[in-house]
Amino acid sequence: MEKDLLTMPDEELQKLIFEGNDAAFSIIFNRYWKKLYSYAFKIYKNEAICEDIVQEIFISLWKNASSTVILNLEAYLFRAVKYKIANQIRNLKFDQQHIEVLESIPDTGLTINDLEYIDLEKNINDQINKLTPKCREVFLLSRMDHFTNAEIAAKLNLSIHTVEKHISNALKQLRLNNASYNYLLFYWAAFFYVN
Repeated sequence: MEKDLLTMPDEELQKLIFEGNDAAFSIIFNRYWKKLYSYAFKIYKNEAICEDIVQEIFISLWKNASSTVILNLEAYLFRAVKYKIANQIRNLKFDQQHIEVLESIPDTGLTINDLEYIDLEKNINDQINKLTPKCREVFLLSRMDHFTNAEIAAKLNLSIHTVEKHISNALKQLRLNNASYNYLLFYWAAFFYVN
């Protein structure tokens, strides 16, 4: 049976994965793991992060196999690597002002009960809660749970264009409703990750 699986095309293996077949998933993993890792490493040059990214993609593939429609598995996997790396890079981009703020945060005394933190978090959460329910759900999946647009689209049964539109609308609304949105969001994220 395993010999038969080795020669099966991706589409047939996907059907078996949809049914929960571990052996089919193992074949897909072995077929693409090295290629995806090499692709990720050419872009990002960090072994541990590239390994994590590829592993996260396969975990997501397994978990969402029954709810995700994939027309071209190889293209899907490479796009997923590209999006994960883009998110990783985007999350690391700080300008000099942000670096100075991070360096000025004291090592001690910052707790979840810190009044400044609570005030900033409340302000941003209030703004997020003013979004329409679907827009808020998409935004939180994107920014808090770090889902890719494709993953959000699959999870919520939306088109990628609709997901992008919701995220764009959320960011516009948050910026309009709060002149200091960028600073608040940055401080909030910094405190969230420090704590």
